[in-house]
Amino acid sequence: MSYSAADRRIIRKIKQAKRQVSINVVSLIDIFAILVFYLLVNALVVEVIPEYQNLKLPDSVSQEKAVRTVAVAISDDSILVDEDVVMSVEAALLDEERVLAILSLALDAKVNESEKPDDELGLLDVNIVADHKTPYHLLKKVLATCVDAKFGKVSLAVRALEGSDG
Repeated sequence: MSYSAADRRIIRKIKQAKRQVSINVVSLIDIFAILVFYLLVNALVVEVIPEYQNLKLPDSVSQEKAVRTVAVAISDDSILVDEDVVMSVEAALLDEERVLAILSLALDAKVNESEKPDDELGLLDVNIVADHKTPYHLLKKVLATCVDAKFGKVSLAVRALEGSDG
């Protein structure tokens, strides 16, 4: 039996409609694996500044996110550099000098550990984490010591108020 061209075209379209289309899921699995890996990596990088016990940070409207750098913490009884006790607050308050020598030695060790070239040494970052009740004259001594130890970018850690961007 001979078919006309129109009939052959109709038969061909019916056969094509019955054919199953296969989907290659390997590339989809690869995309989902990369997406899951990306989300896990970004979800794990949350804490930037170490959490210190018995420290209540001052409240502020923060505009910038914190960056992980050298942290100088001032608690009720001690001054810490990257969670290592350096000196007592009492000794710092009794010191008449503008720069705290013991803290300066600890910060100099951090400068020597940094991998920045000598021409960028004045651009090192430090976060100062202090209780909201820390006396200003002690905070001023710590700030002066940080600047004297070639930490040119000093940040004070604050607790972001509700509704702020930081």
